[in-house]
Amino acid sequence: MLELRNIDVAYGRAQILRNLSFAVKPGEIVCLLGRNGAGKTTTMKAIMGQLPLLDGQITLDDVVLNTLPAHEVPRQGIGYIPQGRRLFSELTVAQNLEIGMLTRKSPPEVLERVLTLFPRLRERMHQRAETLSGGEQQMLATARALCLRPRVLLLDEPTEGLQPSMVEAIRQVVVQMRAEGVAVLLVEQKVDAVLSVADRVVFIENGANLKTLDAEELRADPQVLRRALGV
Repeated sequence: MLELRNIDVAYGRAQILRNLSFAVKPGEIVCLLGRNGAGKTTTMKAIMGQLPLLDGQITLDDVVLNTLPAHEVPRQGIGYIPQGRRLFSELTVAQNLEIGMLTRKSPPEVLERVLTLFPRLRERMHQRAETLSGGEQQMLATARALCLRPRVLLLDEPTEGLQPSMVEAIRQVVVQMRAEGVAVLLVEQKVDAVLSVADRVVFIENGANLKTLDAEELRADPQVLRRALGV
């Protein structure tokens, strides 16, 4: 289980996260929701060790992640698909995937399975990442994260700017990961996308917990979600 306990995070003197706490269990999709600037992406970066904690603790089972150097965090089995994808644009699809494979020394069958999930990438293995469409780049970013056999998958705005068919392809993979026992933390602004996959929704405001609700409650009354976000 991924657990954040009372974490504080700042950029210089500007504190962004304040006493933030929540957990994501294996086989569960938790969606982190809040207005722009609420601290959602900062939370993801803190989990990945890209930002130090002022206080609190982040653990994955019995491993304290916030004491590890950033390059060691993915080796614990945490796959991260950041906003903007952050691909190695001048490398080929195959080379980007190989980087994911090397992170936890994944066997060849992992790559084969990932290409089965994203057959379009199999057709483009020798293309440079920068030549792919936006949707294909999102597929590649997701596939690269899956190549490290994640126990936890972090997705920051995965459907941003994608056409509906690509959104559905990403959604199906996320649901598949949940079925296989992966803990999924999702940052997503599209209400319909959230309600279609989430098990629980954690609302944050000004970097602090506002409330946590079961997604079933939100599906029964979507206005609860809109009131919480103020939209």
